[in-house]
Amino acid sequence: MSLAVMRVRRWRPVLEREWLLVLSLGAWLVSSVYVGHFPGYSTNEFQVLFILFVLFVVTTGLKNSGVFDSVARRVERGRYVALKMVLLTFLLSMWVTNDVALLIVVPLTVRLRVRNKAWLVALETLAANVGSALTPFGNPQNLFIYWLYGVTPGAFVESIAPFVGGALVFLVVAALLLKMPPAAEKAEGQAWNPQGTVYMVLLVLFVLVSLHLLPLYAGLLPILYVLLFDRPSLDVDYGLLATFFCLFGLTDNLSQVFAAQLHRTDHVFLTAVILSQVLSNVPTTLILVHHVSRWQVLLWGVNVGGFGTLIASLANVIAYRMYATEADDGAWAFLSKFSLLSGGFLVLGVVLYYVVGPGRGGIHLQEFFRICLAGLQVLSLP
Repeated sequence: MSLAVMRVRRWRPVLEREWLLVLSLGAWLVSSVYVGHFPGYSTNEFQVLFILFVLFVVTTGLKNSGVFDSVARRVERGRYVALKMVLLTFLLSMWVTNDVALLIVVPLTVRLRVRNKAWLVALETLAANVGSALTPFGNPQNLFIYWLYGVTPGAFVESIAPFVGGALVFLVVAALLLKMPPAAEKAEGQAWNPQGTVYMVLLVLFVLVSLHLLPLYAGLLPILYVLLFDRPSLDVDYGLLATFFCLFGLTDNLSQVFAAQLHRTDHVFLTAVILSQVLSNVPTTLILVHHVSRWQVLLWGVNVGGFGTLIASLANVIAYRMYATEADDGAWAFLSKFSLLSGGFLVLGVVLYYVVGPGRGGIHLQEFFRICLAGLQVLSLP
């Protein structure tokens, strides 16, 4: 056997696991050569990487201390497991952002003793993108539009509620149709140990930091705790952090390429949807916001644009990577199912825009909240 073949076989598992990092790094290098310089990184982007690292550490601690196993045993009891998890993700993402919601929910879902978990995590990813679209602080693109255009909270929610309400109906139907039979092997998993309570407190602290209710340096407390008392929880997905670093740089390079073509566009919604498929929806927002006066159309475009490809929203990448790392059936089981569902929801979002989007009617805000209250009642089902 040749040395080259041996090297390929040795690196094959790494390439299969880190293919997204390899592709993003290659695109980062190629795009840097094309624009003639390496990408610039803002302070906010490094803050995002730090926040993600802290959350990775906290969720690893929750996993190692048996919290996710214990909660999973409670969730899987009774009926409507898929519906409960989808609605939980939807509601969490409204308040703690879609990224944070998935970082909490996906490890919990993987520990359910049921089948079809890849389908469920794919639905949870969609639910996180739908729920986060409703509030100004549900995702970064919403927050940017909210502050830059000086939108009132009521006007913001009322503008995007028809999309969220319509997509929520399809999410509920899909969750009800998804069967979650018990797995063949039903191991009990790890019991919640006292250290799990500490990590629950650290999770609350992290949420307060992510909502800007505590200063960023408060995020150093979880790092200090694991350095002193729980070093194994530092074993997080550094490949995902490196992937985000490359994607941030790639989007900066591509933003420069596309910005020159967008001095004027008369098709804001479709432009935002299409650009989000290759740039993701946050940098798409940063590009288009300087050329758009109708914030409602931009808001719809970048939130609908979060569906479709894996990189259309960074929350999609987080869900993919966490499932690929945690689950037994691996990356492709999730990716195939997510691509099918996400493509369908992209089409749904475009249809909703042309039926009930800005200036085309829509549902009243009170009607939407009645839908949400009905969903909350479902969470209490036995």
